[in-house]
Amino acid sequence: MTPRKIIIDSDPGQDDAVAILLALASPELEVLGITAVAGNVPLPLTQLNARKTVELAGRKVPVMAGCDRPLSRVLETAEHVHGKTGLNGADLPEPALPLDPRHAVDFLIDTLRAEAPGTVTLCVLGPQTNIATAFQLAPDIVSRVQEIVLMGGGFFEGGNITPAAEFNIYVDPEAADIVLRCGRPITIIPLDCTHSALTTRARVERFRAMGTRVGEVTAGWLDFFERFDVQKYGSEGGPLHDPCVIAFLLRPELFGGRLINVEIETESELTRGMTVADWWRVTNRPPNATWIREVNAEGYFALLAERLGTLQS
Repeated sequence: MTPRKIIIDSDPGQDDAVAILLALASPELEVLGITAVAGNVPLPLTQLNARKTVELAGRKVPVMAGCDRPLSRVLETAEHVHGKTGLNGADLPEPALPLDPRHAVDFLIDTLRAEAPGTVTLCVLGPQTNIATAFQLAPDIVSRVQEIVLMGGGFFEGGNITPAAEFNIYVDPEAADIVLRCGRPITIIPLDCTHSALTTRARVERFRAMGTRVGEVTAGWLDFFERFDVQKYGSEGGPLHDPCVIAFLLRPELFGGRLINVEIETESELTRGMTVADWWRVTNRPPNATWIREVNAEGYFALLAERLGTLQS
């Protein structure tokens, strides 16, 4: 089969980094590039973390730095979850892989124009600032996107940064609103799904038992990353959010959801960034996204272990 072409837009983050590793370990996917955005930590760290992760995987994929702040708001970050570096839990050396000099937004525009229409999927793991900016500057590229698969939002689970909002959407709700209105096929993987994909002790130790640098680093990342959610929710592990985006492309049968209308709250400060998901179809608003509510967690972590086990770094 011809590999599916993807661009990963990300703000690494431990779970973002695991998602990047999964994509780079999967021959079904051709990663055209990784575009970094400010989110979990500021842009200088997200682009650095993306390059460190690509190098850990033993691959060569261009990494571009993008927008360093939301479209119209002050940047809010999540060091309280991810640590000061964004990748606390394992020490990685300074990467030899250089930062690509192109701006992430330019890369998105140029790549979507250069590739055949309908052949590039956007995998969005952080705030959607880069994607929304590209769509605003070059409206012609929107119709060329095959699909957008993003991690963000929550309806049944509520929020994780405020009672109403999930972090990625909260940071730049205006950008999320632009993307949700673009008219292309969109799949949303919200907290409703990812909170079923917990990093239990057995699952983390499976990575450590690989005996590889990738396995050791992944286990260290997850040990650090889960501590916040374990304390917050009293769960047996933390939800491993972002790799669900890549896993959905690889094994859609592991996930369950349905096509509904989803709107982003941008006006109210009380519910800023809320994803209003019409799961029960009680409005007449047209459906614009597939909302994923379920994941087979055992199958998901088995896929992660299988693929990351092929990276012998």
